[in-house]
Amino acid sequence: MKGILGKKIGMTQVFTKDGKLVPVTVIEIEPNVVTQIKTEEKDGYNAVQLGAITIKEKSSNKAKIGHTNKVNTSPKRFLREIRGVNVSDYTLGQVIDASLFVSGEMVDVSGVSKGKGFQGVIKRHNQTRGPMGHGSQYHRGVGSMGTLLPMHVLKGKKLPGHMGNVSTTILNLEVVAVDLENNVILIKGNVPGPKKSLVIVKTAVKNVDKINEAFELVSYEEEIVQEEVVDTEEVSEVLEEVEEATEETAEENPNTEENVE
Repeated sequence: MKGILGKKIGMTQVFTKDGKLVPVTVIEIEPNVVTQIKTEEKDGYNAVQLGAITIKEKSSNKAKIGHTNKVNTSPKRFLREIRGVNVSDYTLGQVIDASLFVSGEMVDVSGVSKGKGFQGVIKRHNQTRGPMGHGSQYHRGVGSMGTLLPMHVLKGKKLPGHMGNVSTTILNLEVVAVDLENNVILIKGNVPGPKKSLVIVKTAVKNVDKINEAFELVSYEEEIVQEEVVDTEEVSEVLEEVEEATEETAEENPNTEENVE
């Protein structure tokens, strides 16, 4: 198991060399710092704590500043644990970047879903409405509250309420490409959360060792055109020939008033 913290930038699309369009989510990976290592002997489980997104000291507090000073790094906005890792592969203060994953690898992405506010049962629970005719007098209502015997609404009844803004994980997503120059990972499909939100990319639980064949993407980088080097000796020879030709024409036709340059 391995994992890293990133920031969701948004969605785009890439093309493969065989003409397929692949929708991807761009996740920016700022350098993650290992701020703490937990072992089973000391803490009861194995995990590494990662810190991401540097902030100013005035935006942090003394506890967090003291915690990050132990590994000689600046305060971080997010501190998250990745469990189930081999702690012997990590050291305090180690910096982890996007090279942790490779193209074709299967991952699970966790985040906080978009908040939808207070919603009714039709949008929140996908229920259907009543007839929209005037005689119906029942359009987008909740419906029956259940049996009368208990004299209260039974627990678990689907009712209106706050929708979204919950922790969720999407399983078995594929890493399309890893761009170390721009520190981003392209993941096929959508991931939870709005833009600029924190996401956690971890090894897929159901496909730990599975690595698909990497996509051959089309590159749109501008080709560098090499300009031809002009030989100055050849240019001077051509100019001399032109001057000689103009002198000969002037001697043959001395009465013409044309000026040949």
